[in-house]
Amino acid sequence: MAGGGTGGHVIPAIAVARELQRAGHEALFVGTERGVESRLVPAAGFRLVKIHVGGLKNLGVVTKLTSLLRLARETVSQWRMFGRWKPAAVFSMGGYVAGPPVLAALLRGVPVVVMEPNAVPGATNRWIAGRVRRALISFEETRRFFPKDRTELTGLPVREEFFAVAPKQPSAEFTVLITGGSQGSRTLNDAARASWPLFRQSGVLVRLIHQSGTPMHAGLSKEFANSGVAGEVVPFITDMPAAFAQADLVVCRSGAGAVSELAAAGKPSVLIPFPFAADDHQTKNAQVLERAGAAIRSSDKEWNGTSFFETVRALHADPERLRAMGTAARGLSRPGSAKRAAEILVDEAHGNPSKVSKSIDSMGPRPKQ
Repeated sequence: MAGGGTGGHVIPAIAVARELQRAGHEALFVGTERGVESRLVPAAGFRLVKIHVGGLKNLGVVTKLTSLLRLARETVSQWRMFGRWKPAAVFSMGGYVAGPPVLAALLRGVPVVVMEPNAVPGATNRWIAGRVRRALISFEETRRFFPKDRTELTGLPVREEFFAVAPKQPSAEFTVLITGGSQGSRTLNDAARASWPLFRQSGVLVRLIHQSGTPMHAGLSKEFANSGVAGEVVPFITDMPAAFAQADLVVCRSGAGAVSELAAAGKPSVLIPFPFAADDHQTKNAQVLERAGAAIRSSDKEWNGTSFFETVRALHADPERLRAMGTAARGLSRPGSAKRAAEILVDEAHGNPSKVSKSIDSMGPRPKQ
């Protein structure tokens, strides 16, 4: 299982690994010490082999050369380790962390199945597109980057709790969920703060559930307590499906995980793409939902207290549009994607019988049940 750095890479891979485990297979993760995989993978009961690699984009010449040397060294190391592990297949979520294990797999003729969560693939997946056995995508627009006969629209694995979120019935109090991810977003936080006096003065009954991230939480929560607006500001929301269930509208970034959760829950949204995301993939993701009528898209530089207030007020006054947006979002959802990805991975592994093994002793202890 290759890919790391962010939850968007790691969480779907863990979901697929659990499906493989249920089928009697073992999964071994490759990742880095500084990525979230160093915490999430062991917590899920799987072994993580750590490598030392870094990205190649937006770097100085010396740093880029250092990263290239590390990539080459770790690829050679992975090639040697593959001789011990004898993996049946490699599953890649893309990103620079996936580089060494995927290159080693291609050099050894091990089947590679990639899951591309974004509308536009990252550099690693674009580079190897013609050599993958299967490409699993989340958007129809992504098909053009991979061989047509080896590409399937599976969607991104999302927790089942999101699919269980029922449509929100209109009420006098309009609830807006604001989240810029686990670390928060200064743009979203500042816009929300600037909107509080506008909501108070307008008399629009709104309740805000705001995940601010830890860095800005103390100041925001103190000010919010005196804002006269209903709701709460919290550093982190543990039960996000429950927060979705309470929301009439979600205001958030447009990473692959976020848009997949919105689709699964059938939630109307306002999307403000992170402007510095690699290859501007968050804008491409938001455009897919926007074209489907599931979301309103704004830019980071244009999103402020006034635009927040005006957008929420307009949607609050138009329940039919909100309902249509939620229905359109649900139409983009893909349930069962983790199970389907595991089935495809096993099928490709069995297409290479000499390397199929349900128990690889050199991987170490079996995952916790």
